[in-house]
Amino acid sequence: MSPEKSPILEVSKLVKRFGGFHALDGLSFHVVPGEILGLVGPNGSGKTTAINVISGLYAPDGGEVVFDNVSSGGVASHKLVHRGINRTFQVPKPFLSLTVRENIQVALAYGGATGAPSIAELLEEYRLKEVADRPAADLNSAQQKMLDLTRALATRPRLLLLDELAAGLNPAELDWIAGRIKALAATGMAIIVVEHLMGFIEQITDRVIVLNAGKEIFEGTLATAVREPQVIEVFLGGEHAH
Repeated sequence: MSPEKSPILEVSKLVKRFGGFHALDGLSFHVVPGEILGLVGPNGSGKTTAINVISGLYAPDGGEVVFDNVSSGGVASHKLVHRGINRTFQVPKPFLSLTVRENIQVALAYGGATGAPSIAELLEEYRLKEVADRPAADLNSAQQKMLDLTRALATRPRLLLLDELAAGLNPAELDWIAGRIKALAATGMAIIVVEHLMGFIEQITDRVIVLNAGKEIFEGTLATAVREPQVIEVFLGGEHAH
């Protein structure tokens, strides 16, 4: 990551309310091309809400999201895909009756991105070749997560948001997917990772933002974060690192 790069994403004083609850309460951070940024914090700290706002699932109630120098807060998800933002979900949502191959075909056709990877490349790269012609409903949890990821990659995002991609993967799968994520970042893709597995976060991130109650309480490396009294206090209040 070179420090002179200008951010591809800037989030400023972001607010998201659900009734009287502030899920995001003035959150600010940025990501540069080729960087892997981790969003960490206890349950309910606003990590997934932040991804949902950046990806267009929710409109912000305050503050600003700027992607590639253009305001993108409140723009619908499908329009943001064409601008270059895509994501995975905690619970993958493939077209269950379509085959793995057809699911990726839909994403390729819909994304319409020039220079998008081929179906064959994606199937091979993400270990789905053997199940390519099976309905997505037949896949196990790890395979559904990989299908979710390949569908996002088929649209050739410049910003990829990964929401608990690692949950439920075994140690060998974790090492392998960590390598894949780092290889994507090496192509210049900016990646935001929401994750509870601290070992995985430490392995792949350049920087982390620690959230608590919708606010940033720390920004820097995970190694430094775990020595910060405020961060320790927040985590000891909830479930901590595996």
